Amino acid sequence: MIKKIYIYLVLFATLMMSIGGGVSIFMNLADLLSPPVYYQSFEEYKMMVKDRELSISESEMLQQYNQMKEEYQKREKRRAQNGLIKSLGWIIIPLPIFIIFQRKLVRSEA
Repeated sequence: MIKKIYIYLVLFATLMMSIGGGVSIFMNLADLLSPPVYYQSFEEYKMMVKDRELSISESEMLQQYNQMKEEYQKREKRRAQNGLIKSLGWIIIPLPIFIIFQRKLVRSEA
């Protein structure tokens, strides 16, 4: 009886881990395909830069702003890729354990 409860608990835990990994994969894929689009506006950036530096032209500020936006997009894409790889671990690692214990359950009931 205790062995059966243990098997059910392991099956439940590994199934929950796999479901959580699947949800996380979906979220990271969504971030990868459609990254967050909020950026600091150019006006906000201009005010921030003017507080720090007084001798910078508006064209240089615009160039720096565009570079900051591109770096933000690249960083978010790398973060989503990294999260996707980590999420795969939440499926790949518990899945064999789930399969092994499911077979044990079938054998013990037969």
